[in-house]
Amino acid sequence: MDKQALKIDINKVKLTDIDLLQEIGRTTFIQTFSDTNSEDNMKAYLAAGFSREKLFAELCNDESEFYFAAVENNIVGYLKINTGQAQTEQQNNQSLEIERIYVLQEFHGQRVGQLLYEKAIAIAQMKKALYVWLGVWEKNLRAISFYEKNGFIAFDQHIFQLGDDRQTDIMMKKLIQPNA
Repeated sequence: MDKQALKIDINKVKLTDIDLLQEIGRTTFIQTFSDTNSEDNMKAYLAAGFSREKLFAELCNDESEFYFAAVENNIVGYLKINTGQAQTEQQNNQSLEIERIYVLQEFHGQRVGQLLYEKAIAIAQMKKALYVWLGVWEKNLRAISFYEKNGFIAFDQHIFQLGDDRQTDIMMKKLIQPNA
């Protein structure tokens, strides 16, 4: 498909979309991390992190939002953001966390991730967040580069548990300029 002609729609995920969310979540996580993690650790994380119960609770939480990226009505990626108490690590009531931006591998480099990121920034501005923050695995150089390109800077680190593997995430943030 011609990269210039790609029309990408960003839409909020509804509770009735839970099966689609579970599928895109599992698929993109496997594509992103299966080459660098054990099969047992991947299975453990996928079972817990993308269970219907966990996704249902997250979709029902007013401080978490999911958005699909779709091309020709096919879901090719998604975004998860958190505010307030839903943040995976408490930062500030005026911060917004980008917990996940994942895109199917065949759509990397076609602005899907960028549009999801821009959606998160627009929501942060609308909610009058002071900054946006996220955690990114220290070995995910592609994602680190993406966030640096978009103005994020490292400010700390935390542990991300994948099965029995304690992995280091680099915490990054970007100050938000209010809408003019």
